[in-house]
Amino acid sequence: MDNDPHQGATYAESGVDIDRVGRALAKMLTWVNRTADFRPDLGRSVLPIGHFANVVDLGRGLGLAVSTDGVGTKILIAEMLDKYDTVGIDCIAMNVNDLICVGAEPLCMLDCLSVEAADEYLLEEIGKGLYEGARQARISIPGGEVAQIRDMLRGARPGRSFDLVGTALGLVEIERILLGSDIVPGDVVIGLRSSGLHSNGFSLVRKVLLEQARLPLDAHVEEFGRTLGEELLEPTHIYVPEVMAMLAAGLPIKGLANITGDGFLNLVRLDTPVGYRLTDLPEPHPIFRFIRDAGGIDLAEMFLVFNMGVGFCVICAPEAADAVLDICRQHGVVAQAIGHAVADPPKQVLLQRESLVGRAAKFVPA
Repeated sequence: MDNDPHQGATYAESGVDIDRVGRALAKMLTWVNRTADFRPDLGRSVLPIGHFANVVDLGRGLGLAVSTDGVGTKILIAEMLDKYDTVGIDCIAMNVNDLICVGAEPLCMLDCLSVEAADEYLLEEIGKGLYEGARQARISIPGGEVAQIRDMLRGARPGRSFDLVGTALGLVEIERILLGSDIVPGDVVIGLRSSGLHSNGFSLVRKVLLEQARLPLDAHVEEFGRTLGEELLEPTHIYVPEVMAMLAAGLPIKGLANITGDGFLNLVRLDTPVGYRLTDLPEPHPIFRFIRDAGGIDLAEMFLVFNMGVGFCVICAPEAADAVLDICRQHGVVAQAIGHAVADPPKQVLLQRESLVGRAAKFVPA
């Protein structure tokens, strides 16, 4: 994709100010981090807050991996279409895809569903999606919560406004936690194809496509081979089966990264002083070009907000790359080597073909 110097719509203008969130979160964490003092004997967090998931030390060499996330404003698209059978998949995906990044096997997830009203159709359709997501991730849902909070919810469809979040749990041996600390220059970055937008950037998507361009969700788009609404509701891919197969095979996997908000800058969460040179990114799905063209969005902003076609990254020793790719093929996942780790203590991410470099929580021209 060519780099257009024109700055069009931005994530901040759509209501998501990443810089402001970072500043506010730092204040919150000054209190949250102090809760570690309440259980110094057991239940100690192994990782600092900010990794993809955390691990609580249960003793005897076993760790409880925990992760929590929601579907976000993709839910508003579901409300506009009155179609709710995929958002449960998204909720599970957003949680388990983070959980596996520490090398944990997901076991179960609890959901919290807040609704304007306990509508039978709405709850059953959400339940269908939760079931399908659980099937794909091979987890159970042993409990959850439904809260009726009509005075707090104002969505896109009166009577069926809702929010859906989850908390996933998994197990990992403490000595096998994956932090990325073994990554060295020359290790290969393998990108696993996303299914599309996944569940990030929808505030910007709605601003550009629905508010500015005023495109109808039921309009058939030739590039997608389906309607715009169907494209936007495509569920987030769940990477659990293929990643668990890689770990079970004993391959020298050194790091795992879920590519969500912040795009490839998620790679720098891994605990090692290396940067990444990504030289062979696949062509993004048509939806990304569609959004960019409609909003005149700068390429750097696109790579910060969206996954741009790669939903998950596996960093491995060069000799394991073929085996990783073979496991992806066995699971029907398109994957390819997209770059490698490089010596770079500032931990920058260079998108070589796009002439962008990620530093200080943003992408800028290289």
